Amino acid sequence: MVFRKAVENDLDSIYGLIKQAREYFRQNGIDQWQDNYPNPDIVMEDIKNEECYVVENDDGIIATVVLSFRGEKSYDKIYEGKWLSDNDYAVIHRIAVDSRHKGKRISSFIVSRLEDMCLEKNVFSIRVDTHRDNKSMLKMLSNNGYTYCGIIYLETGSERLAFEKILK
Repeated sequence: MVFRKAVENDLDSIYGLIKQAREYFRQNGIDQWQDNYPNPDIVMEDIKNEECYVVENDDGIIATVVLSFRGEKSYDKIYEGKWLSDNDYAVIHRIAVDSRHKGKRISSFIVSRLEDMCLEKNVFSIRVDTHRDNKSMLKMLSNNGYTYCGIIYLETGSERLAFEKILK
């Protein structure tokens, strides 16, 4: 598997993964990504900001993720808990794995690459949020050492469970 920065020509493949994930959420009663978010414009902005990454194998692009070092306004206030640190942090957004490759620990592979990237930049904290019903994401976070920290609210007012991992 190859982990690399996404380029503009990857847009259709990345958005195809987003649509697959959206349908998976809909079928499983998870109210996440059901409001035309993320859309192709957001994905293209991620690519242009050089924050979008993909995983490729012989099947083509099989996963995508965004890693941002610009902070997250929604994380300024956390409820019913607290962050593990007040240090600089990276944020994981919009992780999606091709349905044909679910259960193969692709997300763990991605998270490991993201953690390496953070360490290279001397950033020792990663934060991420997810919908409380997104059991596969919750399991992946637990399996990879992320700690539940509390609840955050998106700009839309939607509640999300917030996690952080301190890198050593």
